[in-house]
Amino acid sequence: MKFSIGGPLKLAFRPWVEGLENIPAEGPAILASNHLSFSDSFFLPAVLDRKVTFIAKAEYFTTPGIKGRMTAAFFKGVGQLPVDRSGARGAGEAAVKSGIDVLERGELFGIYPEGTRSPDGRLYRGKPGGLARVALASGAPVIPVAMIDTEKIQPPGKVMPKLMRPGIRIGKPLDFSRYNGMEHDRFVLRAVTDEVMYEIMKLSGQEYVDIYATAAKRQIAEAAKAEKQAQKEAEKEAEQAQKQVVKATSEAEAEAEKVTEVSEAAGAAEEVAAAEAAEKERAGS
Repeated sequence: MKFSIGGPLKLAFRPWVEGLENIPAEGPAILASNHLSFSDSFFLPAVLDRKVTFIAKAEYFTTPGIKGRMTAAFFKGVGQLPVDRSGARGAGEAAVKSGIDVLERGELFGIYPEGTRSPDGRLYRGKPGGLARVALASGAPVIPVAMIDTEKIQPPGKVMPKLMRPGIRIGKPLDFSRYNGMEHDRFVLRAVTDEVMYEIMKLSGQEYVDIYATAAKRQIAEAAKAEKQAQKEAEKEAEQAQKQVVKATSEAEAEAEKVTEVSEAAGAAEEVAAAEAAEKERAGS
């Protein structure tokens, strides 16, 4: 990945980095980052000397066919780890186990506490089920990371990326050893997660929103659906109003034609009466 993708990526986009010295030269550590773009998982590993392992849904590795095999090879090559989201607790439990396995090997484990990409560039509430449990169970330090402007490189719906410099700010490691043995306390998990998100917010300068990004996406989708429905109803009402206008216009034109016909008939009758009167007058004379 570093030679086939990382090198060209750095050459083309020239990402700037602050706090690189906070990444340990060896030993386990958790890189907890905000998530703005699909490219976050490429830019961050590209600027580091060490391998970073992220988690990805297992479907990326199990899709059949040539395209599926190519996709699986690509994700393996860039250090993605498949996570089976089936089962009683789904992705959360799988992410915890995968993260602990990576850290026990003395490697770097990358995770996005928000759980999904930000829908609007703001920083959303972190999910405590993955990050905090991995941190407390492994004892590894948590290094907050802020990706800057990666969402502007290839916004949703855009095929061609925009050549611009993204940024990466790496904070100082956070030690949560004071919570050893408390990885099943939900209040502790929330406290750890919130502390990490606060550090990410300071590094990124993002506006913080105290709801989950998944909930925000649902709200945005529902609002878009409601707007689309309202637009559809407005178009229907406009169409009905247009039909009424056309109907009223047609009725008015028909009435006008009747009036014209009556007027023409009256005029013709007057002409006939005048002619008859003139004829009687000539006959009398």
